[in-house]
Amino acid sequence: MQKTKALKSYSSGSTISRLLRWGATIHGQITGVILACLVIAFVIGSTLERRVREEYSAPDLEGMSARISAIALVLAKATPQERDIIVAAANRNDQNLVLQPISYFADFATWSPDEPFIQRLIDRLLPPEDYPVPYGGWRTFVDGKRVLAAQVDDQTLIVTELLPESFLRNDALRFGSNYLVATVTLIILFSVFAVWAITSPLRRISAAAMKADISLGPAVFEERGSVEIVALARALNSMQQRISTMVEARTRMLRGISHDLRTPLTRLRLRAERVGESEVRDALLIDIERIDRLLKESLGYLRDNHQREAGQRADIASVLQTVCDEFSDMGHAVQYWGPSRMVASFKPLALTRAITNLCENAVKFGTNVEVELLAADDLVIIEVKDDGPGIPEEYRSRVMEPFFKVDAARRGTNAGFGLGLSIVAEIIQAHHGKLELLERYPKGLIVRLTFQSNEMAG
Repeated sequence: MQKTKALKSYSSGSTISRLLRWGATIHGQITGVILACLVIAFVIGSTLERRVREEYSAPDLEGMSARISAIALVLAKATPQERDIIVAAANRNDQNLVLQPISYFADFATWSPDEPFIQRLIDRLLPPEDYPVPYGGWRTFVDGKRVLAAQVDDQTLIVTELLPESFLRNDALRFGSNYLVATVTLIILFSVFAVWAITSPLRRISAAAMKADISLGPAVFEERGSVEIVALARALNSMQQRISTMVEARTRMLRGISHDLRTPLTRLRLRAERVGESEVRDALLIDIERIDRLLKESLGYLRDNHQREAGQRADIASVLQTVCDEFSDMGHAVQYWGPSRMVASFKPLALTRAITNLCENAVKFGTNVEVELLAADDLVIIEVKDDGPGIPEEYRSRVMEPFFKVDAARRGTNAGFGLGLSIVAEIIQAHHGKLELLERYPKGLIVRLTFQSNEMAG
C-alpha cells in the first residue's frame, strides 16, 4: 500500500516537473500566450459586442433573409387577395416589405456610391453566410438603395429596403468584435512575449559576445530565460571556455619554446665573442641579437596582460605625456598636443604599451612625431602622427597581422618583426575601440585610436 502511494506521488511529481519544464520552453510559452489570448478575446469580445449593440441598431441580415424567404414561401401558396393581407400583417413589425414585379431587378447593381465605406469593408471582410441567399445576392442595390429580396413566383418578388445608416450587421458585430479583440490581443501579447523571451535575451547575448575575449574567466553569457535561451548561453559559455583553454595551451607552448631557446642563444653569444675574426664575430653577434629581439617581441606579443587588466578611471592625458617625455629624454622629437588633464575609463598599462609601440614605430621611420589627444562626446581619440614614408593604402589592413611587413621603405637594421601594430590592434580591441591608419599630408602616417571614455567603467 505504501509503495503504491509512493509510486502515485512520484508519478504526480514527475508530471508536474515535466509540465514546468515544458512551460519554460518557448513552445510552451507561445501556447500559454495563445490560450491567454483566447480567454481575453472571449471575455472582452462578449462585453464589447454587448456594449456596441446597445449603441447601434444592428440588423441581422441572415435572419432577415431567412424571414423574407419564409414569407415568400407562404405568399407562393396564397391568392392575390391573401398576399396583400400577409404583407400587411408582416409590415406591422416594421418590416417595410413590398411586392414588386421581376422587372424591378432589371437594373439592380452590386454597389452604390452612397454606401458608407465601412459597410463595404465589413461585407468584404466578414461576408454573411451563404444560406439562404437573397434574390440577386447579398449586395443588391436598386436606385442607390440596398435591398433584400426573395422570389415568390415567376413574376413576383418580395422586397425590403435597408436603412443606409444601419451599416453594422448583427452577425458581423458578433464575429467582428471577437475577431478584433483576438487580433489586437495577439499582437500585444506576442509583441511583449517576443521582447521579453526572445529579443531582449538575444540582444543581451549579442552584447556579451561583442565584449567577450579569449581569456579564461567567469561565464560571459548570462544563463537565464527560456530553456532554449539558457541552452544557447550555456553552449556559448562552453565554446568560449574551450577556445580560451586552447589558446592558453598554445601560448604556454610557445612561451616554453621561446624560453628554452634563451639558454643555447646565450651560449652562442659567448662563443661568438671569442671568435678571432672581427667580421665573422660581428656578423654572428648581429644575427644573435636579431634572434634575441625576435624572441623578446614574440614573448611580448604572447603576453595577454591587456586582456586580464581591469579597466579603471584615470588621467589619460598624463599617460600620453609620460610616454612622450620618455621618448624626448632619449633624444627623439616626440611632442604631445592636447588637454593637460582628461579622466576616462581605460586600461592604463595596456594603453601605455600601445602608445609606446606606436611611438617606437614612428621614430624608426620619421623624425618628428606628434601625439594628439581629442575628445568628442563620449569618445576618446588618440592620434600618433609621423613624417615618415607612410603605408600604402592596399597594405593598411594587413599590417595589423602578426609578422607582416610592407617593404624596404619601413625596414632597416633596427626594424621590428611586424608585431607592434598587432599588439596595438589587440589592445584597442580589448577597449572595444577602433584602430585606423590614415594618410598624412604632405607625407607621413596617422594612427588613430578611438574608444568610448566610459567603456571600461563596468
